[in-house]
Amino acid sequence: MKNTGIIYSSTERTPVVLPEMAELLPPLSEEQLGALETDLLKNGCYTSIIVNEDLVVIDGHNRKSLCDKHGLPYQMLVFAFDDLLEAKQWALDTQKGRRNLDKWELGKIALKLKPDIEARARRNMSAGGGDQKSEDAKSGLATLPNPISPIDTRKELADTVGLGERTMGKVMQIDEHAPAAVKEALDKKELSVNQGYQITRQVQDLPEDEQEEAAALAVELEKAKKEIRQGDEDSARRHKIAGLFCKAFE
Repeated sequence: MKNTGIIYSSTERTPVVLPEMAELLPPLSEEQLGALETDLLKNGCYTSIIVNEDLVVIDGHNRKSLCDKHGLPYQMLVFAFDDLLEAKQWALDTQKGRRNLDKWELGKIALKLKPDIEARARRNMSAGGGDQKSEDAKSGLATLPNPISPIDTRKELADTVGLGERTMGKVMQIDEHAPAAVKEALDKKELSVNQGYQITRQVQDLPEDEQEEAAALAVELEKAKKEIRQGDEDSARRHKIAGLFCKAFE
């Protein structure tokens, strides 16, 4: 990745929006989007929108959309990336510091990058002579070892978004096998990844037509347990405060 230093104005060039880039990160909440809109209307778009050399928007989709909506001008700063995967990883690293993304959200982003990571691995294997090595083996020719080792997809995905491998593995299992009730609860931040994974394991041996109902009941049970724990914590906190007041009075 390199900052080329090239700057374009929205009055000179029209950037390109790719769905796979625009939908890489979770959408902003209504409150966040409203605050951004208010700031843009008051102060203008003072932060450049990042595009690649093909003018594809890499970072700043929400700002661009709101500027277009209100007819506000903006600048585009051109960055050079090796490929779209590097651009996606850079956008993720940039946004992780601005947003409070939980493990499930990070895991879902990693899964969106999976096709790009696998495609890069295939290119690397081909460049390292992976295909030729097989042909040479058939013909009896001696070959040097392939310098490109096979990719560990789970590890690569985990490293890309900053998750542990075990957590990434759980996200992958949930994405593939979890009933809709589990995924919905995770999206609403009502479950942790570990809780979602445990529920998925618990219901997977049930008949398919029973899994959804069982999962929904398990989700409700976890939510109820969470409310009880929070209630106990609030009660303990009140007792502690009361104790401090009594001690101070004495």
